[in-house]
Amino acid sequence: MKNAAVIGAGTIGLSWTALFAHHGLTVRVSDPRPDLAEAITDALETFAPHLGTTAEALAGRVYIAADVTEAVRDADVVQENGPENVEFKKDLFATLVKEAPQHALLLSSSSAIPSTAFTGEIDGSRVLIGHPFNPPHLIPLVEVVPGEQTSRQSVETAVDFYTFLDRTPVVERKEMPGFVGNRLQNALSREAIYLVEQGVVTPEDLDRVITNSLGIRWATVGPFLGSHLGGGPGGYRHMAEHIGKSMKQMWAGLGTPSQRPEEQERLIEAVEKAYGSSTYSELAGTRDRKQLAVIKAVEEN
Repeated sequence: MKNAAVIGAGTIGLSWTALFAHHGLTVRVSDPRPDLAEAITDALETFAPHLGTTAEALAGRVYIAADVTEAVRDADVVQENGPENVEFKKDLFATLVKEAPQHALLLSSSSAIPSTAFTGEIDGSRVLIGHPFNPPHLIPLVEVVPGEQTSRQSVETAVDFYTFLDRTPVVERKEMPGFVGNRLQNALSREAIYLVEQGVVTPEDLDRVITNSLGIRWATVGPFLGSHLGGGPGGYRHMAEHIGKSMKQMWAGLGTPSQRPEEQERLIEAVEKAYGSSTYSELAGTRDRKQLAVIKAVEEN
């Protein structure tokens, strides 16, 4: 992999751009936004310290393409970061299959839409999902999700590519809207919204609950290993046999938030009250510094 095309330069696309350039790829970026050059410059200046490099070093490998065709003309890999819209992706990937070299791997950062949904009328053998978590230059996970047409070779190449980028690719064996990470995230978010709606806790205190308990645990072990350890020497079997019944009873009581317009507005205002005094850049900067510290600590242990 020498040449990469990034299609769509929002938050995710710009983060991919920095990561690709950091690993020595020549990156051509395509996006109709009028401030594309400024957005790339700002992103590289922000992300370079996270990667242990300079914006100048990254910028030397990044080029603005006039359009999608120019961006993918010599690409070995294409990372699409467009809207979550099936029709948009159908049109775009028809163009990518036609214009990119025959060997080019065609990846989508889609957060919820499986690739089979937008490859029905084209050759999808080299099309698959490479879904990152924001921002991908920091968060290691990439969900690799093949579609019905995706070849085994394309899956293997995608895994090799993301491994080369020092990411952690996880191949999912079945397509499902939202994949794994976002389904888990949405399940937790649904209950979080319900608890706030019911007046059990404020948004800020709910965040404190997560960051001072589950967030710490899940940064080191996942839910299944956590439960296995929670069962003591008897492991997951002991947990399931002795606590499983009460856990199942709790499932039935998990909430479904109403999120009627007035409820949604109250929640928005509560979140804005908790965090609105800081700018996006300030909050994101704090998040990224803490995430880097967590990643470094986990890697060192």
